[in-house]
Amino acid sequence: MRRISRSQQLYERACDLMPGGVNSPVRAFRAVGGDPLFITRGEGSKIFDVDGNEYIDYVCSWGPLILGHAHPAVVAALEKAIRAGTSYGAPTEGEVALASLIVEAVPSVERVRLVNSGTEATMSAVRLARAFTGRNKVIKFAGCYHGHADTFLVQAGSGALTMGVPSSPGVPAEISGLTLVLPYNDISAVENAFERFGQEIAAVIVEPVAGNMGIVPPRPGFLDTLRELTSEAGSLLIFDEVITGFRLGPGGAQQRFGVKPDLTCFGKIIGGGLPVGAYGGRAEIMQLVAPEGPVYQAGTLSGNPLAVQAGIATLEQLRKPGVYEELEEKGKRLAEGIGEAAAKAGVPVRINQIGSLLSVFFTDRAVEDLDSAIRADQDSYRQFFISMLEEGIYLPPSQFEAWFISLAHAWEDLEKTVAAAEKSFKKIEKKVCQNGL
Repeated sequence: MRRISRSQQLYERACDLMPGGVNSPVRAFRAVGGDPLFITRGEGSKIFDVDGNEYIDYVCSWGPLILGHAHPAVVAALEKAIRAGTSYGAPTEGEVALASLIVEAVPSVERVRLVNSGTEATMSAVRLARAFTGRNKVIKFAGCYHGHADTFLVQAGSGALTMGVPSSPGVPAEISGLTLVLPYNDISAVENAFERFGQEIAAVIVEPVAGNMGIVPPRPGFLDTLRELTSEAGSLLIFDEVITGFRLGPGGAQQRFGVKPDLTCFGKIIGGGLPVGAYGGRAEIMQLVAPEGPVYQAGTLSGNPLAVQAGIATLEQLRKPGVYEELEEKGKRLAEGIGEAAAKAGVPVRINQIGSLLSVFFTDRAVEDLDSAIRADQDSYRQFFISMLEEGIYLPPSQFEAWFISLAHAWEDLEKTVAAAEKSFKKIEKKVCQNGL
């Protein structure tokens, strides 16, 4: 029987010390119920909680651990780096090496600036786009998450072409009013926005594959249209590849879909599990960043030697032949297996999968944007999550988060996951038959 007493004790103590007992909201399990697990270590495809329970992990620290937990190459790089000191506040050779790997892999990136998080990268990229264009308005898409800077904590107004309104207390309306929020995958909405505001729009920022309303790939032509419209209007196209960068291929989603943005934001994988972010793009744009130009951005721990070495070790492993083919095959196998299990149980699901990313939506309709995503049955996902956890499978504690597959996931892990899904779907079959979805 699973033991959870120690996790419960820690959570009760944490709630007295931290808001909600956590340092990032989704960790609190509010969307799925129950108390969060406190993890003590990770190894390969597995994590272990403080009560000694083992789980096959499909969160993978929300994406950075594409090699799995405690990969020997990453551990060795960190052991060597930490003996030389943890931070200098001065340039290092490792920064140059990591920047070189990014520039070599991503053709749209001619220069890159390392920062501390994906949020810092997107915030800095938008500031740079405004400076380069001399404009203020930004287009983002409902359901795409670009971190918690004020510009991005915005929801749509009363119509598709109205200015955004704050989605969090503390965000000034004056700032949110500079952001247009449009439906993801809706080409006509983007065309209309440019017809009305084209000469005021500094940039369009988008997750080329949405990963924060669950995985939602772009419709054919969507990214191409963004490229065309921004180019015609003199606006910049910013790809937020914090999730997709170095996961969907060495050149990320832009390589996969053949669309070249002006600026790209990175995070997660390029730090190998340590805090990191980066933004980069055309040299003529990046030369505006201080100290070369007037756009100020700085960070005490930017290019931290530990994060840099973990990132280098990770990216070097990803350069080995067959890596991305293996990840693609594993993603397809897991999606197919779960889909077959759901069909056998008579539970309607839609599985969106691309490469080593996937999401399971409890709905009988295609999920192509935020509206269709939120129509999925979240209570069924809650039941599924709890049942899978009992079977030793650790899934994202929210319907609207991505599943991540790593190179450490063995085929046996995938088969165990499918078998657990078969059991879990049977538990919610009765509810589906009674209520429908």
